[in-house]
Amino acid sequence: MNYRDVLPEKLRIALAEVRQVYVDLAQKPIQRNCVGRTECCHFKLTGRTPYLTKGEALVAAKALRATGRKSLPENPDGSCPMLQRETGNCLIYEDRPFGCRTHFCAAAGGPIVRREVLDLIRRLEDVDLALDGDGPHPLDNAVGYALDEMR
Repeated sequence: MNYRDVLPEKLRIALAEVRQVYVDLAQKPIQRNCVGRTECCHFKLTGRTPYLTKGEALVAAKALRATGRKSLPENPDGSCPMLQRETGNCLIYEDRPFGCRTHFCAAAGGPIVRREVLDLIRRLEDVDLALDGDGPHPLDNAVGYALDEMR
């Protein structure tokens, strides 16, 4: 289903649910402390790329569009396209995907155990189904597709 074909109210509710999942994750009693080293953002070096559901991809795409960009920036070094090379900052930090919030970075506290966030993962999957998504996709593919749908 195309982004434009989704009823505006249905889309608004879905995006609000994704953002609420992010809020609920932050309120869990899990020790996290992202210090912004951005090591986890270098996918080619780590061999790990976050996978996003359709709802997450739409939230990320909307955040990227809010920066004035209409397409994913290219990072030839294999880092996340949301990582601003000049500053080392995430372009969409407040709306970064679930995988970026629960990543493996040792400096931030290591990976969050899946069973501790399974309820939140299920909610993201429910949003994906509501938006006629087809499961998680690698970050650049998912966000790129969401940006295409938003045109």
